[in-house]
Amino acid sequence: MSTPILCTSLEEVRAHIDAIDRSIVKLLAERGHFVAQAARFKKSADEVKAPQRVEQVLSKVGVLAEELGANPNVTESVYRAMIGAFIDAELAEHARVTSGSQQETPPKENN
Repeated sequence: MSTPILCTSLEEVRAHIDAIDRSIVKLLAERGHFVAQAARFKKSADEVKAPQRVEQVLSKVGVLAEELGANPNVTESVYRAMIGAFIDAELAEHARVTSGSQQETPPKENN
């Protein structure tokens, strides 16, 4: 864990928060690209929702929060909200991908 910078003004605090927000949004975009790809590999909406995977991720980030000095309650709340939003996005992508693949498959001809 890195040592936090001691700021000397509110403006300095806000500048650091703005820089962190930029990094977070960049990482959210990156995560979103992988979530969209995951939709291609899942056979059903239940696989997209994957409650056991959600709990696995929450457990993992809980440990990371403790290791890195983050507030575990804030971390869990943020991750629950983020995962919920990504599940919604992945469900939409899964529906798009599965309906698209069904339309692209031509009907078999009987010979």
